[in-house]
Amino acid sequence: MTALPTETMRLDKWLWCARFYKTRGLAVDEIGRGRVTVNGQAAKAARELRVGDTVALRQGHVARTVVVRALSNMRGPAPVAQQLYEETAESIAAREQAAQARRLAPEPAAALRDGRPTKRDRRNIDQLRGGWGDRWSASVDEGGGGS
Repeated sequence: MTALPTETMRLDKWLWCARFYKTRGLAVDEIGRGRVTVNGQAAKAARELRVGDTVALRQGHVARTVVVRALSNMRGPAPVAQQLYEETAESIAAREQAAQARRLAPEPAAALRDGRPTKRDRRNIDQLRGGWGDRWSASVDEGGGGS
């Protein structure tokens, strides 16, 4: 963990070094979409970041708020990258609550049973109704306009 001599660093580079995003390009895209703020204000990729700044960001569906603890010139292993920031207590609690809600959410496959009937289901429904006699059909026998 080496600190920059200037004590500032570009936001997109810090997000990449801290391993929030896999590439700097992804970091720039997320910043451009307004998913990253610094000290409560919308930021640009070239924004100079300092130790003590608060960064709020989204990683997919996960929202995080972190305080910058250090700056680094290079992207290192995950344990070193985690020393560059400290996540706020509110952010940790919100992430755990969201994870709990996802665990307790209904199984997506259960909704498939309520959707469109399968071919087998359709046959069972037809059998319960008494076969094809109860279904509407446009046949010539019923005088439906065939000549």
